[in-house]
Amino acid sequence: MLALVAAVLAAGVPAASAAGPVPHYLMTAFTNSSESNMYVYDSANATGFTQVRANAYTPPSGLIRDPSVLRHTDGYYYIVYTTNWTGDTIGFARSADYVTWTFLRNVRVGLNGATGSTWAPEWFKDSDGSVHVVFSASTTGTAGQFRPYRITAANADLSAWSSPVALGIPANFIDSFLVKVGGTYHNFLKNETTKYIEHATATSLNGPWTFVGTGNWAGWGSGLEGPALVRLPDGRWRIYFDQYGQRRYFYADSANLTSFGAKTELTGLSGTARHFTVLREDSGDGTAVATGSRSLRSVNLPDRYARHRDDLGYVEPVSSSSSVSARQDATFTVVAGLANAGCHSLRSVNFPDRYLRHYDFRVRLDVNTGDAVFARDATFCGRAGLAGGGSTSFESYSHPGRYLRHLNHELRVDWRTSDSAFAGDASFTVTAPLA
Repeated sequence: MLALVAAVLAAGVPAASAAGPVPHYLMTAFTNSSESNMYVYDSANATGFTQVRANAYTPPSGLIRDPSVLRHTDGYYYIVYTTNWTGDTIGFARSADYVTWTFLRNVRVGLNGATGSTWAPEWFKDSDGSVHVVFSASTTGTAGQFRPYRITAANADLSAWSSPVALGIPANFIDSFLVKVGGTYHNFLKNETTKYIEHATATSLNGPWTFVGTGNWAGWGSGLEGPALVRLPDGRWRIYFDQYGQRRYFYADSANLTSFGAKTELTGLSGTARHFTVLREDSGDGTAVATGSRSLRSVNLPDRYARHRDDLGYVEPVSSSSSVSARQDATFTVVAGLANAGCHSLRSVNFPDRYLRHYDFRVRLDVNTGDAVFARDATFCGRAGLAGGGSTSFESYSHPGRYLRHLNHELRVDWRTSDSAFAGDASFTVTAPLA
């Protein structure tokens, strides 16, 4: 029997087919109960959001209104936010895991001084890779005539910024949120006079802008603010907005950004969340792993297999002549992902209430607690092996861009780098079970 197992191991197990990349939606918000604490939520479908952490970030001073989230090229999540009702600063913080955040700096935009107001900064990444923050500024405080401006990152670590440049929108518009489709910029923003969310377009970031949707053009009514958009996997756009006077949150969908459907209430967030943005990230590429008992052999250390020992993950030498317990530790039951059935979770065969999951990016074997955080951290999405050769890589569902890999023989979930060493460390041959 062991000889047969060894023969099958050498051949590997073909991957099953899957539908495609799996989306994951991250949301940062302030709440009706606190303007000084940021809450983090996530979702598998951009509709039902689950709280990841309450009070995930409190700035050293001031407020945390209107937090906008970006995933930068360095793998970190960055937020930019309104620091106060009046003044000329916006705040920045970052996080490796979107759970624990570190204050970076307040940036003085040098536009309106202590008597003005600087509100609602939003990230915008242009098609040329440039990173901008678009914010609303008034020279006469909170009752003033707001206009949208932008600053542009002057270096790769987002620590230096250009002087502010006006977008060319008339006075008394706030909460600009920009997306770009082809060569057209779309700006969804609040008309502070009428309280409608309106829609302007331009072929340059600096305008001129043409308003193509004014007044109650979308049929959502007035008393709205904080528009934020995300693109769905089928190509449609979803806009979120806050009916702040009634403490209700809504979304509406569009195929073309020109006409939108009726607004639908986000009942799980109404009364709680305020002025949020949603970041979509995709995990995996559709590569699926055959379910059932499997073992994962390292591609670049082919005598070693993924295993658990003392409740931590390693790659270690295991073979058909190893002890039964060692072979069991290197055998997992591949099941539908606990957080998303389009991905996979790896359950221990000898401790069937335990799964491989990452915690502070170290992979460990933990008892399934049944909560949403555990489910996300124990879910991995298949991708064609980074090292090729018919191998498989496992991308984190909860932290897209991070992969199951070995480093110094320890299993981790690390941000992908472009070198061949990482590709080998993050690629596995899925084999028949060792036990």
